[in-house]
Amino acid sequence: MSNTINKTSPWVLGLTGGIGCGKTAVSNMFEQLGITIVDADIIARQVVKPTSDGLNAIVRKFGHSILLSDGTLNRSALRERIFTNSADKEWLNNLLHPLIRNKIHNDLTAAKSPYVVLVAPLLFENGLDKLCNRTLLIDIPKNVQIERTASRDNVSVEQVKAIIAAQMSREDKQKKADDILNNDRALNDVNHDLLTLHKRYLHMAQMQAT
Repeated sequence: MSNTINKTSPWVLGLTGGIGCGKTAVSNMFEQLGITIVDADIIARQVVKPTSDGLNAIVRKFGHSILLSDGTLNRSALRERIFTNSADKEWLNNLLHPLIRNKIHNDLTAAKSPYVVLVAPLLFENGLDKLCNRTLLIDIPKNVQIERTASRDNVSVEQVKAIIAAQMSREDKQKKADDILNNDRALNDVNHDLLTLHKRYLHMAQMQAT
């Protein structure tokens, strides 16, 4: 939890988990309870949409060949470019990370629900947990994670393992998270525990506001 959070700030729950853990399904449950969702992945796409400052800067740097025919960012071409050039990767990170963080901050501040959920796959890795009052890890066993992701994304087991290996380990995330929600169960059981957490978060948010 960040020491910079004050009583005038929204109470923020950071929601994270590895690939294939069901972050979207759980965030949808919070949304159905009337809680505002701020999704870091969606914001990362918004800051490079056509005519945005982010995309304009990328085009100035890499040229119009980095665009698709409809004027949107060619993500595969950009990934290939930064994969082979560490200086370009650093430049891109220095451009996008502040844009993403500023948009996250603005969206969190604008939220009107009793508390707000910040969904970020790399919550801890990118230091976004510092924007949160509390963190919730959506957790499933690694073998289930691999099976779900390979089936959902139609990719090989080896590709999924490589993605998992590039992220913070499950064990480290478990140590860092304030709360852990086991998502390898029947939906009713997950929903029951989520409602319990929701009531706790409502109480915490109310305590901050008083």
